[in-house]
Amino acid sequence: MPQIRSAFNKASSRYDEHAFLQKEIATRLDAKLDVISGTSKVILDLGAGTGLLSKQLTKRFPDSQLICLDFAQASLNNNPSKNKLCADAYHLPLADNSVDMVISSLMMQWCPNLKQLFSECHRVLRNDGLILFSTFGPDTLKELKKSWSVVDSEAHVNTFTDMHDIGDQMLGAGFQSPVMEMETLTLTYQTVTDLLRDLKAIGAQTVSARSKSLMGKDKFQLMIKMYESYRKDGKLPATYEVIYGHAWKRSSTLGVIEINNS
Repeated sequence: MPQIRSAFNKASSRYDEHAFLQKEIATRLDAKLDVISGTSKVILDLGAGTGLLSKQLTKRFPDSQLICLDFAQASLNNNPSKNKLCADAYHLPLADNSVDMVISSLMMQWCPNLKQLFSECHRVLRNDGLILFSTFGPDTLKELKKSWSVVDSEAHVNTFTDMHDIGDQMLGAGFQSPVMEMETLTLTYQTVTDLLRDLKAIGAQTVSARSKSLMGKDKFQLMIKMYESYRKDGKLPATYEVIYGHAWKRSSTLGVIEINNS
């Protein structure tokens, strides 16, 4: 976690310039509130970062108290919102039953302990409170992952949790009838280096290439050669499996509802 925090802090000043996909997903997540949101006096933007989602929530809920929480202080410094907390999502510095809505865009993939994360969200939510989030699924950056797998057996790309398992973790934390959706988005690049540069610029250094000097130029070039096999219409694709989920905090629980939009 300290390594991830450091990467996001370093990337904070230029994050928004490279976060095209993150902006798009934040917009799509915000749009889901057209249908499922209710009255929310206190809203927690969990993993608020530089404010891609916070800005939209401020417009949507001008009379609500928006709390922007992130573990990277430099990212929060670039967030224009008023109420900001630098804290760990596993240990939220908020009272029990104090929040009407927890909303989080592309933060949960950095939290391997989803059980604790969802338990904390459930704790701070009031009864009938809503949790809504987006995260990445296992097919994210599959081209990069497969290209590296030819080179060696080391993990060069993050492991992302399947939406079935996410739904099960939500049920285990006490949420009622989680609704899970999935869609596939594809970005295109001229070169593999352009993709890796984008990943580094948004702080996602755990999914980008390590130093060529550490791994050897031959391995790095072989990975690039393998990635070139995916080139189509002059462009290299980078696939992202985007998962959306929402659920309510209520006294009883039912099963998981899944929707596939791919």
